Order: sequence, then structure tokens, then C-alpha cells
Amino acid sequence: MKIAMVTGATSGIGEACARKFAHEGYSVIITGRREERLDSLKTELEKDGVSVLPLCFDVCDRAQAKKILDSLPDEWQNIDVLINNAGLARGLEPEYEGDFTDWDEMIDTNIKGLLNITRYIVPKMVKVNHGHVINIGSVAGDAAYAGGGVYCATKAAVKSISDGLRIDVAHTKIRVTNIKPGLVETNFSNVRFHGDKQRADNVYKGIKPLSAEDIADTAFYAVSAPEHVQIAEVLVLATHQASGSVVYRE
Repeated sequence: MKIAMVTGATSGIGEACARKFAHEGYSVIITGRREERLDSLKTELEKDGVSVLPLCFDVCDRAQAKKILDSLPDEWQNIDVLINNAGLARGLEPEYEGDFTDWDEMIDTNIKGLLNITRYIVPKMVKVNHGHVINIGSVAGDAAYAGGGVYCATKAAVKSISDGLRIDVAHTKIRVTNIKPGLVETNFSNVRFHGDKQRADNVYKGIKPLSAEDIADTAFYAVSAPEHVQIAEVLVLATHQASGSVVYRE
């Protein structure tokens, strides 16, 4: 069976990726911190005959991640696609007023968490000379914007990590793709603003943003390319978004 592993699969882009790959014939490993959301998605997908393995853990907890991934059942060991999606933004204050806890959470999740999972999964891909790693970066990694310096830095790191991994596995058949979404209407902004729904809704006001499904489709497109084709990087923006900081609103 073909297996796709998706981190941060309890909502947004991760959940959409899990659904997309499941509907395209993959068995899916779904990870996240909210067990009830994982169980709900498992139940939904299994109704369509999909094999699902939910794993409840925090990608930032290196020891816990290692323990769980080292004990994968034999039939789930050979992961074909790893989608490093788990990530978040916190706050939009100037750096000189930034919250240390917010910074730590972004750096620990967006950079260290991604590295943790990559370190534990990719060696098996190298061993079998097969696999595809998709990292969910962001247009924010291309240039900083006001109040987003630390978040932008974490997504710039995702680009560098993706580029570095692509170099490190160039002697193998493993492919590495960095997908850089622009405005995507998910729970992202609600998390960024610590549950301030009005402030979160204003992010998407006056523009038709991307959907989580748009990014899932992009991920599957990259994976579906012929084996000799490596789609290294994809920038996906809403039609009225020109860059990380330039958006036309009606």
C-alpha cells in the first residue's frame, strides 16, 4: 500500500491533505495534538475504506515523537510521502514588543518540530531509495512583513531546510518540495490572534483567499509528477495577492 504521513492533520491544510491523499488511494498516518479530532477524521475516512493510523503527539516533543515513530506497526513502516504541515503563527506585534512565549512556540513547532519528524522518517526513505517530502512553508518566508518578523524567519528556515535536504538526498530518488501558500482561510489567523475571531476574520476581508483544499491539491500535484520530475518549490497565492504584504481588497 502507498502511505502518506501528515503532521498537524487535525485542521486546516493538514486535514485537507489527509483527505486528498486518502481519496486518491493512499493509506494515511495522521498526527496531531487533539486526539478527538484525529479519531473523528479516522472514522470519516474509514467509511470510504481508507486505512488510517492516528498518532497523537506533539512534533515539538522529540522524545515522544521518537518513541511513537520507532514503534510503528510493520505495515506502516514504509512511508511514501511525508507532509510536514504542523506549524503556526502567534501574534503580530513589533519585535520590540513581541511575546517570548509566542516566539518559542513558533520556532519550536515550525523549525524544530519539522526537523524532528524529518530526522526520524527520512532515513527509512533513504534506505529504500524512495519517498517524497513535502514541507508546508509560506510566502512569508520570502520577505518579512510588519509584525511578522519571527514567523517569517521560521518560514525562511523551512525554505533553507527544504533546499538543504534536497541537496543531501540528491544521490537518491527522494524528492523534496517546499509549498509556499499565501492567504489561506483556515484556523491559522484565529490561532495567531489567540482566539480573537473578529481580528482573524479581518485578515480575509475583501479578498477571496485560498482554501486548504487548494494547497492539498498542490501537494498531490507535486507527488503525482513523473518520478524524474522534482517540483522543488511552489508559490501559491490568491488572485488578488501579489506578495506576502501586497493584497488588493475590494
